Amino acid sequence: MTDQLITESSCAAVVRAPLEFVDISTWLFSLPDAEYQRCSPAHIAAAATTTDDGRRMSINVETIGGGLMVQHYVEDIGKKDHCRVLSTSDVLTPSGWTKIKVIWELSVKAIDKDSCELTNHVIGSSTPEFLHYLAKSGTPFESAKQSLDVSAPAHNAQETPFFAASIEKKALEAKAAAGK
Repeated sequence: MTDQLITESSCAAVVRAPLEFVDISTWLFSLPDAEYQRCSPAHIAAAATTTDDGRRMSINVETIGGGLMVQHYVEDIGKKDHCRVLSTSDVLTPSGWTKIKVIWELSVKAIDKDSCELTNHVIGSSTPEFLHYLAKSGTPFESAKQSLDVSAPAHNAQETPFFAASIEKKALEAKAAAGK
């Protein structure tokens, strides 16, 4: 059985810094825990590590739709203007643990010489564990999908402007360090 789409959302926000000084991959994998927490009241913790084979990983803990999520984001694309990370995330619900797949993609494109636009795109899809969890709890897939289709985009809309501000701060520090 193929993965079924649970939720997908995209939000955009302006980064008031030149594109040449923005590096979203470096930002993500060096994001301090407290800065991550400031980006949303639902954010609990963040840290960076590596996989056993040396790929960069961002561990994020947050609540979305009443579930506690532990995300193990492994770098798939790591460019200055485009970062995509993949996670099979652990989710603690009132009925127990399950897993969902999450693709988190951040990208920036220039608006003009002094600003760019950040897009925060998130896709959640089922895993066999998630489908088993739904069957065991008697929850129809469409009910779970409807719930996450409300909570995930709301969370994305809340955090995106704060992510943009954090990326902007880092980019302006890089610009100042370059003496420009």
